[in-house]
Amino acid sequence: MKNSIKLLILIFAFQTQAQELNLPVFTQYLADNDYVVSPTFAGIGDNFRIRANGLMQWVGITNAPQNQAIYADIRAAYRSGVGVSAYNDRNGNTRQQGLKLSYAHHLTLDYKSRQYLSLGLSYNLNSFRIEIENFNGTFENPIVDPTITDDRSVLNNNFDVGALYRFKDAWLSINANNILGKDIDNFEGIEPNSLLNIQGYAGYVFKSKGYSQFEPSVYYQLYTSDQRSSTDINLKYRKFNNRNDFYWIGGSYRFLNDQIMQPLNIGPMVGLKKGVFYFAYAYQITLNELSTFNTGTHAVTIGFDFLQELSECECTEGKYKQGNKLFQ
Repeated sequence: MKNSIKLLILIFAFQTQAQELNLPVFTQYLADNDYVVSPTFAGIGDNFRIRANGLMQWVGITNAPQNQAIYADIRAAYRSGVGVSAYNDRNGNTRQQGLKLSYAHHLTLDYKSRQYLSLGLSYNLNSFRIEIENFNGTFENPIVDPTITDDRSVLNNNFDVGALYRFKDAWLSINANNILGKDIDNFEGIEPNSLLNIQGYAGYVFKSKGYSQFEPSVYYQLYTSDQRSSTDINLKYRKFNNRNDFYWIGGSYRFLNDQIMQPLNIGPMVGLKKGVFYFAYAYQITLNELSTFNTGTHAVTIGFDFLQELSECECTEGKYKQGNKLFQ
């Protein structure tokens, strides 16, 4: 029991430090919202696409992490796209709010073979705060340290850059989040001075008869500060009707790259699109010692897709195409 409590404390400490590094990515990007991963996807599909996501991690644990976010992107001009996202993240007594503004430019490398290149840039504004007003004493230390009186908060500015290569129904995205370093105070304890987070995202859409699609994909994350890395292996099945609505089901398997056969999370996903309305739900089971303390992680996505019509440029076509409709 003591070991489990120690593990719980360490994981919460890790999450608190990781919050300032990068907003956690679970399976939000699989809800037909690749813009979560990289600014290079902004404007692909010729839609005005909106996704609102709510995530509750480790349900059953007091003050477990929670996150709410909204994402929107649209094609701008002939070969470009713009996007914006905002989020609120809570983890115990830490709070993080942020805003991201993105621009992407899409190029045609070869029209006949359908090869495209997209370049993207995001500006990030992040507020990180520790809510000292909620500090409570413990049995061992019933009185909160009286020296903690000021508002422990910081405002960060940073940038993301990315490149996306598409060849027919395959794609490969490489993204670098928080490319600027951070000034640190060597007398205030140990903290990373590198906020850089490298992400890779690749997949392929297999199209079959009867308006069906299979989509395997892989998502990779690397934190350069301590070389931690993880990988998601995903699979989705999508079924369209003759009105270009669709539903999909899938699953995701996440593991640390030095522990491939010991998954962190595994779980199913479902979603549907009806007209302009979009809905998706994902559930992840925690497969470590924390599993005895919680019932898993739940994520709900609600969205709207407007202005779906043929694109004027092949380089902005989405990867999901049925009939004359385009989807990201």
